[in-house]
Amino acid sequence: MNKKLIWLIAAKDIRGITSSVQVWLGLILLPLIFSVIFPLAFILLVKNVPITSPELTDLVENIVQGLKGTESGELIGSLPSMNHQIIFVIVNYLLGSIFLLIPTINAMMISLHSFVGEKEKRTMETLLFSPITVMELFIGKVLAALIPSIIITWVSFFLFGVITVSLTYNMFGYFIFPNANWLILMFWVVPMITIFTILVNVFISARAKGFQEAQQLGGIIILPVMGLFIGQATGFLVINPLLLTLIGLTILILNFILLKFMTKYNDRNTLFEKQI
Repeated sequence: MNKKLIWLIAAKDIRGITSSVQVWLGLILLPLIFSVIFPLAFILLVKNVPITSPELTDLVENIVQGLKGTESGELIGSLPSMNHQIIFVIVNYLLGSIFLLIPTINAMMISLHSFVGEKEKRTMETLLFSPITVMELFIGKVLAALIPSIIITWVSFFLFGVITVSLTYNMFGYFIFPNANWLILMFWVVPMITIFTILVNVFISARAKGFQEAQQLGGIIILPVMGLFIGQATGFLVINPLLLTLIGLTILILNFILLKFMTKYNDRNTLFEKQI
């Protein structure tokens, strides 16, 4: 496998992303909302305004019920007020699954442009006639989407941590963030789900004839993330370190299967036919 060619493909695509202001704005808008604007507004509101919303208290009680009998459940139950419980639960349980939307959507948007962008710019034919294997071409495209998606997600995680800790330390008297859930989520599940999203969308991108067609099919990948959020909000599925480790392991196995499948069913002839 020619690593130099792989990095040349990845570097070319990353330059295409960083040189476009419109692309960058699209990539940082969602992380800015989830990591800065939302936690800042939410924590300040809950800290300073008495909570009267039955939906919000029901949501917290659902998660506490799901954690019944665990150390985390006892910790939440011992907090001095409903405001403390709401902030703790939202920060450490619900926002984790919402945070997964950052690498998922960013990776989807970048990877959908991978092959479709080459086709629209009429540069796909040059790539197919170059001395590079299909496997090297796919890995280069995956790296071009993986690197910026992971960097943006981890920077968002850092900003979210700074805002959360600075606003909650005086209220709780200790750091409520990050806990084991967050660390496993960021450094195990996020890389796995980002690679999975990219593989699925690069595959779709390679076989679709236009960006709109690829976008409609690629958007399906968001549904499992939303399912995880709904499962937690209803108390049906509450994340914990073991569950997150198993989720990451399952996605890792799927990634290996998908990579083999992609290279097997996307030879040069297929890619050439799909660009016409």
